[in-house]
Amino acid sequence: MSENIERLKTLIIGSGPAGYTAAIYAARADLKPVLYTGMEPGGQLTTTTEVDNFPGYPEGIDGPTMMVQLQQQAERFGTEVRIGMATSVDFSKEVGGIHKITVDNDKVIEAETVIISTGATAKYLGIPSEQRLRGGGVSACAVCDGFFYKGQDVVIVGAGDTAAEEASYLANICRKVTMLIRKDYMRASKAMQHRVTNLPNIDIRYNTEVDELLGDQVVEGIRIVNNVTGEKEEIAVTGYFVAIGHKPNTDIFKGQLKMDDTGYIITQGKSTKTSLPGVFACGDVQDKEYRQAVTAAGTGCMAALDAERYLATVETKASVSA
Repeated sequence: MSENIERLKTLIIGSGPAGYTAAIYAARADLKPVLYTGMEPGGQLTTTTEVDNFPGYPEGIDGPTMMVQLQQQAERFGTEVRIGMATSVDFSKEVGGIHKITVDNDKVIEAETVIISTGATAKYLGIPSEQRLRGGGVSACAVCDGFFYKGQDVVIVGAGDTAAEEASYLANICRKVTMLIRKDYMRASKAMQHRVTNLPNIDIRYNTEVDELLGDQVVEGIRIVNNVTGEKEEIAVTGYFVAIGHKPNTDIFKGQLKMDDTGYIITQGKSTKTSLPGVFACGDVQDKEYRQAVTAAGTGCMAALDAERYLATVETKASVSA
């Protein structure tokens, strides 16, 4: 394996709006970035049929096309985009230290700076029809996709603050929102519970689980089951939203970077700096509040600027000491 080592100035782990934006800025700063796409090139947006809220696209754009264009823009400035996945890391704790990253359990990268943009994966119930209809009425982001269901009947699954917040958002634009809660109580804060229960077009169903999504190409309805009585019921809806949480893709960084109790990487202040020098995090991997393509892109820009400034500082110290 020692013969399969490459030295880089900047390595970007993960694609999507954060990774590609970081690549654009890093390449323009002559950091000669190499970006590894991960198992899902383009990230979550590749499963989104239409992106209508990213600035600069007055007519909207489909997610996969947007990601291809972002990649092409990054490559135009000299980013090398590679298909591959970081499988282990050994980060240096020293300023100016070299970080070692293994890709696909084989190739070793030695990088002066690392930008992590591995994102977060939305949690789904795991029902086959749920996966089959993703992009056809199934969504894990009401703020992203709710607009397309304006004036329609939708259902949302979840019982926490996020579910309550997204149910409230949907209630403002949809005709009716059915909220499905597996237990006989809501986990959301009292304030969020009051907000939901005071909205007349939200129908809360307790002790209720999803049995099946109905429809061949798009969501046409849902079959639910009461987990106390066993009674089943079909509801006609066109949108199905899941709000049961996200899992940040940070497993390989555990034990090396500071994270919160749910696995999101902690960054310092308003920067993208992690707990280790020369390692930066951007996008959904460190943002559990907004999780939007435009905010991910913004932090990608920040990460590249932070990396550029870090390298400049390290180089200045090296020249002074010499």
